[in-house]
Amino acid sequence: MKLVFSSGDQKVFRRVVQPDDVAAFQGKIVHRVCSTFALARDIEWTTRQFVLDMLDDDEEGIGTELSIEHKNPAFVGEEIIFTAWMEQLKGNELICRYEAKVNDRVIATGKTGQKILKKEKIESIFKS
Repeated sequence: MKLVFSSGDQKVFRRVVQPDDVAAFQGKIVHRVCSTFALARDIEWTTRQFVLDMLDDDEEGIGTELSIEHKNPAFVGEEIIFTAWMEQLKGNELICRYEAKVNDRVIATGKTGQKILKKEKIESIFKS
């Protein structure tokens, strides 16, 4: 694992809300706004950018935690800017906090955790 980041370092990801990002279950649309599920996907991708830069060739990241405080709606066609900050590295676990915004409107906040493990270790966990 490469130790290339410090607490407070930042990554940014932008995504325009698409029609298939809306809150829907079993093919029925609940709300025509970005779902918490879609937010989770993009939050994970944003914080994974740290992990990708930290990995050695024989390593991979695996999620350990994701919290989402979904504060406001994001509508189809709006661009959400996801900003993540490295909070700390606890051994091989990277903890990040993030904020998702549309312009000045905060859509979501929270934190993620990801461990960096040897690929063979992850494979052995999945075989258990």
